Amino acid sequence: MRITLESDYALRILTVMAGYKSITDAKTISADTSVTLRFTLKILHKLVQGELVQSYKGVNGGYRLKMAADKITLKQVIELIDGPIAIARCLDGSEGCSLNCDKSACDYHHIFDIISIELANKLNKITIQDVIDKKYYIN
Repeated sequence: MRITLESDYALRILTVMAGYKSITDAKTISADTSVTLRFTLKILHKLVQGELVQSYKGVNGGYRLKMAADKITLKQVIELIDGPIAIARCLDGSEGCSLNCDKSACDYHHIFDIISIELANKLNKITIQDVIDKKYYIN
């Protein structure tokens, strides 16, 4: 499994937004994260749809976190952008299995499933605030 650039940027955007005290426009978010404005807007749209960010329209419009940074987990963000965490393609159902989806016949399916669950659990324990505070020790 590889986290996409979009998820990476989404995490960075949320981390920067956690430091804002008020509603902030997309242009500022883009500049502060070094993510192009177009890509920032695309990601913000997904974060709004996923109810992690609130959008405000109008002259003083912009964005702000919908919930506290200590309530937003890395797992939430990655799954919102990239879908379920799965280290093998046979686990997320997006691609066919060479064993005709007979997962009981594949030892690797079970191994990768266990690893994927452990990874998801670890990512679910780390919040945006943990990253800001540098308290993301992984045991």
